[in-house]
Amino acid sequence: MIINNAQHTGDKGKSMNAYLAPLVRQIQPSGIRKFFDLAAGSKDIISLGVGEPDFKTPWHVREACVYSLERGFTGYTSNAGMPELREGIAEYLETRFAVKYDPANQIIATVGGSEAIDLALRALIAPGDEILIPEPCYISYSPITAIGGGIPVGIETFGKNNFKLTAEDLEAKITPRSKILILCYPSNPTGAIMSREDWEPIAKVVEKHDLIVISDEIYAELTYGSNHVSFASLPGMLDRTILVSGFSKAFAMTGWRMGYACGHPDLISAMLKIHQYTVMCAPSMGQVAALEALTNGMEEKDRMTDSYNQRRRLIVKGLRDAGLECHEPQGAFYAFPSIQATGLTSDQFAQRLLLEYKVAAVPGSVFGLGGEGYLRCSYATSVSQLNEAVERIGALVSQLAREGA
Repeated sequence: MIINNAQHTGDKGKSMNAYLAPLVRQIQPSGIRKFFDLAAGSKDIISLGVGEPDFKTPWHVREACVYSLERGFTGYTSNAGMPELREGIAEYLETRFAVKYDPANQIIATVGGSEAIDLALRALIAPGDEILIPEPCYISYSPITAIGGGIPVGIETFGKNNFKLTAEDLEAKITPRSKILILCYPSNPTGAIMSREDWEPIAKVVEKHDLIVISDEIYAELTYGSNHVSFASLPGMLDRTILVSGFSKAFAMTGWRMGYACGHPDLISAMLKIHQYTVMCAPSMGQVAALEALTNGMEEKDRMTDSYNQRRRLIVKGLRDAGLECHEPQGAFYAFPSIQATGLTSDQFAQRLLLEYKVAAVPGSVFGLGGEGYLRCSYATSVSQLNEAVERIGALVSQLAREGA
């Protein structure tokens, strides 16, 4: 094979992009990371940006990992994960959310919830399949869908409905090529949740159109005032739902990259084939830590959730006092205030907030349909930082009002 050096090599500043797959060239970098590059190197920045707990992983979880290393537990586990961990996940899900899975063939431990979502999509998508995605949403769903050969179809949700998905809006986007519905409740970025009454009409549409559901429930433990309702717990939905979750958010284990997927044995078996050829298994020491978190970590998890709830009330009140309309988030650890009244786009507002007032938040536009005109503010930071941040946001809103006067 002869390579045209003038076209393909890096000689004389030529780009190597010609080697890349066209699909990959078309995918845009993360809007969140791109925005936070602006903050790199800046001092005195208060970050309300990245969705990561400010708590450290509890000591007993870290100690379980250290002890496993001291004992030399550093080899591969089975591809699906340690049997003890899968049994622990099964018991946890049945006890907490009334969904029952066989740990032997219905659960797979993954490298974070992100790998679980990727595995599910790659196992299910045939070229040209349409994947229904309620938006605003976690920014990875559409790119991963496209990489897998699917066609992402956004379904806009609205602040007037507290960003809940409705059966009518779902039905309106369904075509003969629709195959998968991706759900993420509690929602990143809006903090919205869905009750059983909200889910029931969605389940009817799913059954009517024979859809498969990927339900990302990574924030299931972070709900306030009501218990999380898993979509898989709805009548008839268990077999057609792949439940995805993990340990990052509720157990403050983001860097451990431990997640899992649960579903019908045929679906999990297909995902396992991809998993075993790509990553072999989730890290063994991370699996030990995850099992410890499930077994002995509920008290710390509840303490962290109570703290988030306190901060949630603080930031919502602070944003409203600053003059921004803000629906009350009932889950996750994000507020999603509207900045439409300021006359700026979400990107303009976020940039001025960062550059002039040293507060980093994420423009809602990066989260897809319905995100423009909003700002994602993570309240997974200290109370003192939140108080200062909302004061600075209020100062910007006041300055914009003066400029528009």
